[in-house]
Amino acid sequence: MTPFFESMTSAASASKPPAAVNGGCWRICGPASGRARLQPAQLRFFAKSRLKRAKNDRLDAVLIALFTASLEQLPALPDARFDKLAAELTYLEQIEQQIALVKTFAETALSEAIKRRHLREVARLETCRKAHLLRLEKTVRDDCDLAQRLDLLISIKGIGLRSALCLIIRLPELGHASRAEIAALAGVAPYDDDSGKYHGRRRIQGGRERLRKSLFMCAFTATRHNPDLAAFYTRLRQNGKEHLCAVIAVARKLIVLANTILFRKTEWTPQHRKN
Repeated sequence: MTPFFESMTSAASASKPPAAVNGGCWRICGPASGRARLQPAQLRFFAKSRLKRAKNDRLDAVLIALFTASLEQLPALPDARFDKLAAELTYLEQIEQQIALVKTFAETALSEAIKRRHLREVARLETCRKAHLLRLEKTVRDDCDLAQRLDLLISIKGIGLRSALCLIIRLPELGHASRAEIAALAGVAPYDDDSGKYHGRRRIQGGRERLRKSLFMCAFTATRHNPDLAAFYTRLRQNGKEHLCAVIAVARKLIVLANTILFRKTEWTPQHRKN
């Protein structure tokens, strides 16, 4: 890998350095190397815009150098605190995936003995999940700033501990971005699909997939237990919105609410009042 990074450096004749675009490269380079992390899609679309189809290490180095030189400002480096937390959260998600898989095995098992073994494995994994969730919460609470953010998010009805940890770790921009930016990052921002007289249906796309899944679970819970969002959901349904469309709107409203709560640093209080 070292010759590749040397070729990247020599190719960067512009004042801005090339960028490592994935986690493995970032761990090799280190945050002190002066490089920035970019989305691979940015470089891929940049190459397509220049009609470049060939790909090898040397061409990649030149392409990265050209792309970073075209940027007015390199993206800010992410907070180093979240790298380890993200790895811990990914491990928790992997345990949850194993639980779901083994439960499926248990449901389809033809032998009662095999089913019992599957259920014992589910119980063991559940114990591991709960223990790791508590460890992750303790790690977050060891940081005063993150602990405050966690308490503020948990104060919102519909957001539990597991989801609050996901929002903090997967969306560190929460509380520091605009409403439109935070909705786009969460993948719940509707985008136009218009051309001339044609007006297509607005759809959500992009964003952070694992974060969006957690946010949707919060939205489903909020439609039942958060008085403000439950009233909002009911109003949308009464106005003819489809169930999924209404849930997406609730998810967008929920993430914007969380963004406002963290920005103001005040706990959530319900605004809805029954007549």
